[in-house]
Amino acid sequence: MKATYKKYILDFKRPSGTSRGVLLKKETWFILLEDKDSIGIGECGILRALSFDDRPDYEEKLQWVCNNIHLGLDVLYKELSDFPSIQFGLEQAFDSLYAENPYVLYPSDFTSKEAPIAINGLIWMGEKEYMKSQIIDKLNAGFTCIKLKIGAIDFETELDLLKYIREQFSEDDIEIRVDANGAFSHDRALENLKRLSAFKLHSIEQPIRAGSWDVMASLCEVTPLPIALDEELIGITTFKRKQELIETIKPQYIILKPSLVGGIKGSLEWIQLAEKNRVEWWITSALESNIGLNAIAQFTFTLDNNMPQGLGTGALYTNNFDSPLIVKSGKLIYSNSGKWNFNL
Repeated sequence: MKATYKKYILDFKRPSGTSRGVLLKKETWFILLEDKDSIGIGECGILRALSFDDRPDYEEKLQWVCNNIHLGLDVLYKELSDFPSIQFGLEQAFDSLYAENPYVLYPSDFTSKEAPIAINGLIWMGEKEYMKSQIIDKLNAGFTCIKLKIGAIDFETELDLLKYIREQFSEDDIEIRVDANGAFSHDRALENLKRLSAFKLHSIEQPIRAGSWDVMASLCEVTPLPIALDEELIGITTFKRKQELIETIKPQYIILKPSLVGGIKGSLEWIQLAEKNRVEWWITSALESNIGLNAIAQFTFTLDNNMPQGLGTGALYTNNFDSPLIVKSGKLIYSNSGKWNFNL
């Protein structure tokens, strides 16, 4: 078996704002496997300044993986506990290598019968009018669940936007999720949650920065608005530590990004603990190309979770790869008429 890796830079169609800054480009890496006449492809979707494996030796570790590919997936996975995005890339690459079709990793009605996955429409941070126009576009496109990034512009302006949506659409018409990306200070978090709850939101992701388990636990205990943990899960690599986090914080939801939590195996560990502790969950992509998004979507469908998932990121880039993945009426579909064009 031969293994190689390649770097690829994805270009955003327009600057995309988060509370951590404006994104113009997205770096990603691919692991390519060849064995006789079979090929395998996996994406290592690192997010700089967020991923646990944002380290100077990242490329060096990819080279080590390729040099030691003969060790097999199980051994390599265990050796990569500090590199969750590479763990996920390897899982994809091996599943792709041994699949009948290298792009159909987890066969299901999603890939064979165009069974849809409900997804949320993502609203990026920006000027008020830009955010409002995105909201209108998503509603017109048939989304029944939208997710707003908040925390980068004035909080009062963000409340005005939520007020505008609720004046037009009730909670029965549209489900609203917000993602603060840890933007709230500890002393203002609860008051902000109270004000946000007036708009009958579904949930808020990561109201405060990750790492303050005691503060987050206190918020989850008294919050008027369900809290979903996101960044809080990053860097928690052992089953014991995951259990401690769930049992200490007791969140209402957790959000799983396979590239950030150790891929399929890591996600399934979190799901096991969440369900044991009556914590709900959903899956979200982490700005991968259509290669990684394809794997995440196929995996997600097999989990039979009917909540809207965070998988609507395929159209963000000018140079993404052509794929059968399409978004239609607020749902992600694997179109049987679509074609793959993976050309690095």
